Amino acid sequence: MVALVRTVAYLGLEARSVEVQCQLAPGLPAFNIVGLPDKAVGESRERVRAALAAMGLALPPKRITINLSPADLPKEGSHYDLAVALALLAAMGVTDAEQLVDHVVVGELALDGRIVASPGVLLAAMHAAADDKRLICPASQRAEAAWADGEAVIAAPDLISLLNHLKGTQQLPAPDAGAIEMAVPKADLKQVKGQETAKRALEIAAAGGHNLLMIGPPGAGKSLLASCLPGILPPLTSGEALETSMVQSVAGLLEDGRISRARPFRAPHHSASMAALTGGGLKVKPGEVSLAHLGSPRRSSKVS
Repeated sequence: MVALVRTVAYLGLEARSVEVQCQLAPGLPAFNIVGLPDKAVGESRERVRAALAAMGLALPPKRITINLSPADLPKEGSHYDLAVALALLAAMGVTDAEQLVDHVVVGELALDGRIVASPGVLLAAMHAAADDKRLICPASQRAEAAWADGEAVIAAPDLISLLNHLKGTQQLPAPDAGAIEMAVPKADLKQVKGQETAKRALEIAAAGGHNLLMIGPPGAGKSLLASCLPGILPPLTSGEALETSMVQSVAGLLEDGRISRARPFRAPHHSASMAALTGGGLKVKPGEVSLAHLGSPRRSSKVS
């Protein structure tokens, strides 16, 4: 028997569908994960094994093969744990595989069976809503996932309560969307004395959506002027706030599902590397430029 569970792979700000396939076959006991998994995905074997043991279940003495399809798409991160565990439980007959067909599953497993947070839940929720599917995610991220479609989200604190919910013996509460933080400027142009030309340039840049390059010696007021720019920009619209929150979700910076209507402001150090500014790395993460999307980035300049 082959059990199927859907999850997602994150490619920048895009969530790609991934099918977790689990097969139990006769042979020497083994537990293999294939489909271009990185080390975090490969180590999910031990987390799943320990989580099932915490529930009083043992792996069957068979050859267990987990395939992450499409096999040519790199799989990174720990959010595959819950999907792998549910596919294995469905193949073992512990839960009904048909119930999981219309769900997208993300979440990391702790050794005691708890479902812990993982980055990118908002992207997964929006992907599931676009495909008319329900999302299964950690309870700690229910407020974040509820922004896509709160009625189609199952947020479970641990594996046992999730299985009980799927069987109908326990009802998990529907999540509520996180709070909306209104824009509160941290700096105001009235704090700047003089610099009339620079303040005029800020107003023109804010009104026309232009870029602005400030050059001057240390202490001239570049940082203060730059921090005043969000205060003269209009608050983010609902769509823009959700867009910036997607970037923060991928970066793991979205706290308690709170979405802010304030324009993002980033102030990287002048010695920041190119990777820190533009993002990248083995596991690609947003850089300062991406985190300042729809806001006002600033990099210190110094001339002699």
